[in-house]
Amino acid sequence: MTLQSMGREPRAGDEIDARIAALAPWFHNLHLPSGHQTAPDHPLGDFPSFKWEQIGPHIPADLRGRRALDIGCNAGYYSFQLAARGASVLAVDMDEHYLEQGRWAAERLDPDGRVDFRRMQVYDLVDVAESFDLVLFLGVLYHLRYPLLALDLVAERTAGTLILQTLTMPGAAPADPPDDLGIDEREALTAPGWPRAAFIEGRLAGDPTNWWAADDACVQAMVRSAGMRVTATPAHEIYVCERDPEHDHAEPFRTVELRAATRR
Repeated sequence: MTLQSMGREPRAGDEIDARIAALAPWFHNLHLPSGHQTAPDHPLGDFPSFKWEQIGPHIPADLRGRRALDIGCNAGYYSFQLAARGASVLAVDMDEHYLEQGRWAAERLDPDGRVDFRRMQVYDLVDVAESFDLVLFLGVLYHLRYPLLALDLVAERTAGTLILQTLTMPGAAPADPPDDLGIDEREALTAPGWPRAAFIEGRLAGDPTNWWAADDACVQAMVRSAGMRVTATPAHEIYVCERDPEHDHAEPFRTVELRAATRR
């Protein structure tokens, strides 16, 4: 079963219905001012509005004067929500199909032109000089072959709050790992609560781009390794993060590798 909505048959003479159908399939069910919805038959329900209900309370109601970044923006549901609160939003996705949906929807949902849709991958952030008050990094990390590199780049561009959502696998509650292990103490790496991630060589849910499934302990450890800390978990697989320079013990190692990996 695909998680995208192919849409319903357009009603005769309804130009908006016809355009929604022409732009199908949709992954975001956008509610348009006209009363139309882009994916009313979405297999996940009214997606992603129920996710926004979990995330929204952790974002300031007044974002005027704030700069936001929406990575993997899809058709722009979250970007439009941020714009409605007054933010200026850079919305990026690598799929031109979704960007076309977003730009069309913006004519109806973003009258002030606060959302700038651009075709970019997360790794292209290496060429972005500005920092952002709010970064949404939702549903992307597990699709990346180089997740920690991506998270490091995202953290670099985050001046305020990062909201991360990623597919996880079951795991024990995070343990308190020691600062160091002896070479003959590697059995501890298999203990419950040690951060771990499963590599997916084939497919997960039929998708060959689902590369990694980290457990909760691993996600939080990766966030710390990127120089941030988790301040809230408003729902399963959702992490609210902020910079934590006081405890950023990985900074010197991260900086050297980032410089080499990005050829700065």
